[in-house]
Amino acid sequence: MQATPMFIFYVTDPAASARFYADVLGAPVLYEAADFAMLPLGQGARLGLWRTEDVQPRAGFAPGGAELDVALADTEALAAAEDRLAAQGVTILQPLTTLGFGQAVTVVDPDGHRLRLYVPATP
Repeated sequence: MQATPMFIFYVTDPAASARFYADVLGAPVLYEAADFAMLPLGQGARLGLWRTEDVQPRAGFAPGGAELDVALADTEALAAAEDRLAAQGVTILQPLTTLGFGQAVTVVDPDGHRLRLYVPATP
């Protein structure tokens, strides 16, 4: 089994989604074509952004509906990310909130997928 996972989000515009995730995650776009883009997530994992109408075999899923969670170093980084995203006009679904697993901010990408930035609670 290959040890490098890739998560695929179905999107309407891979280039726009790649710009969004490159900016939010501070990650380079590794590959970009009209129908697909890919970014690194760390530790070998990757995020694929596949234009819904080009998925083969055809998928019955519309864009949106998935969630990607990304851990940040500390609460200051989390608050700074929230401020930066809000200033860019990104929709904030949940402002900085303390949850059972830590502190989190949840935003929406251009296709309605959720991106949850969080700082894990310390035991």
